[in-house]
Amino acid sequence: MKSQSHDMTNPPDLLLSDGTGPSTQRQPIFQNYLPPCNQGCPAGENIQGWLGLAHEQKFEQAWQLLIAENPMPAVHGRVCYHPCESVCNRANVDSSVSIHQVERFLGDMAIEQGWQPRFEARQSGKKVLIVGAGPSGLSAAYHLARLGHYVEVRDAGPIAGGMMHFGIPAYRLPRTILAAEIQRIEDMGVKFTLDHKVEDLKQEKSDGQFDAVFVAVGAHISRKVEIPAREAGHILDAVSFLRDVGKGEATKLGRRVAIYGGGNTAMDAARTAKRLGAEETLIIYRRNMEQMPAHQFEAEEALEEGVKINWLRTIKEINLDQITVEKMTLDEHGKPVPTGEFETLEADALILALGQNIDSELLACYPEITFKPDGTVIVDEQMMTARNGIFAGGDMVPCDRTVTIATGHGKKAARHIHAFLSGTVHRGRCKPPVADFESLNLWYLTEAEQTHQPTLPVDKRDHSFAEILGSLDTKQATFEASRCYSCGNCFECDGCYGACPEQAIIKLGEGRFYQIDYSRCTGCTACTLQCPTGAIHMVTTR
Repeated sequence: MKSQSHDMTNPPDLLLSDGTGPSTQRQPIFQNYLPPCNQGCPAGENIQGWLGLAHEQKFEQAWQLLIAENPMPAVHGRVCYHPCESVCNRANVDSSVSIHQVERFLGDMAIEQGWQPRFEARQSGKKVLIVGAGPSGLSAAYHLARLGHYVEVRDAGPIAGGMMHFGIPAYRLPRTILAAEIQRIEDMGVKFTLDHKVEDLKQEKSDGQFDAVFVAVGAHISRKVEIPAREAGHILDAVSFLRDVGKGEATKLGRRVAIYGGGNTAMDAARTAKRLGAEETLIIYRRNMEQMPAHQFEAEEALEEGVKINWLRTIKEINLDQITVEKMTLDEHGKPVPTGEFETLEADALILALGQNIDSELLACYPEITFKPDGTVIVDEQMMTARNGIFAGGDMVPCDRTVTIATGHGKKAARHIHAFLSGTVHRGRCKPPVADFESLNLWYLTEAEQTHQPTLPVDKRDHSFAEILGSLDTKQATFEASRCYSCGNCFECDGCYGACPEQAIIKLGEGRFYQIDYSRCTGCTACTLQCPTGAIHMVTTR
């Protein structure tokens, strides 16, 4: 189904009259509402718009619209947890539109075809320093470059990408894909300075004569935990372990590996250990599956690959290759409480995956900058710290730590930095109401289940970092895009035109939509009741 987002809040000039029908105090108007997928996207993509173009097989146009908000669709089509799909209205009928699969398809096609962003920007003469080459820093750099500013990204790592490169395993995100999308940003004129740790931000800002700074250092420091140990065995933290694997410097783990934690990093560490040759991989977590911070499909894929999970267990003591754990139970509030029952597990190595903290030492030169108790930086609505011209985002600020949220922070920061450099204040547009499922009139549709994403068989994943999930072909991607309901947005189906008994709906031609002749309209609601997308609304006239 054709599905594009248009602004019809202010329709063409209307021919007003009192009307002659039974409901003279109410009239229909065309007004587009916000699709729930668009609202649910942390990167602020116009999902419905680019899905509509993809359905028409205008793939490059779809990609250009997509990257106006998100510079790395091939990456996000793989690693985003697609909250847009969890709010998709289609899930009430059969299954949500597989938005991430179409996004990945467009991102991969852009890499294969060598597409480049099309935009016009007058050079501002302003310089912006970005600290951190992870998703937030890369997004900010991209959007600032599109706005005409000179941008330099400095990062302590040897390769740009941050935790996307050093934290997400290659079986989820192939390094060639990540590198291609970063190279596109560099080709736009963004300068990258790698193997360079910024320790004194004030000095670097002054030396480089930067007009503004965006700090987007990822959470690279593993949280510590005190575990009694009579004789400590081979213990390492998950972040360092995954970083070493990303560098090609994998540590020898032994035959049995235990991972302590229940987040996505714990799942990645366990699955990576299996690929490095561990015969037994066991996750120890103090809560149950319903309460774990990891996404459920991550745990299900880990179990599918042979990873074992000991739910409701906490480590009490370590003695060489023996780990003493205490069984837990959940109280009436869902809180884990000890039972006094213990058991002993054996492991040649223990990987701690208990969360990450940020390194904010580079901001110590600005004593006015304030922090939360957990060390994250306090910023205002413009994402600026208490120091004028110093902005922060991504893992540096209080938020859920995902690639897409960080990417959205980078875009938001870029717009506020642009306003700051221009001597203005960025004001976001007021959003219309969200089109809920009850507003749709789906009289014309039949069920069409979500396209199945190709998956690498489990028996081919051992000792291999080959990508697990595959891509759709052109026919499949076009079909999946066609499943979009165009919630809240007119797509010129002519249903209102055919339904009006008074011929009060006037067609203005393709792309121009409709006009209502209120001298003919009786307020009968026929147009509203048949509008499949809920883009026609009855309003009170007196």
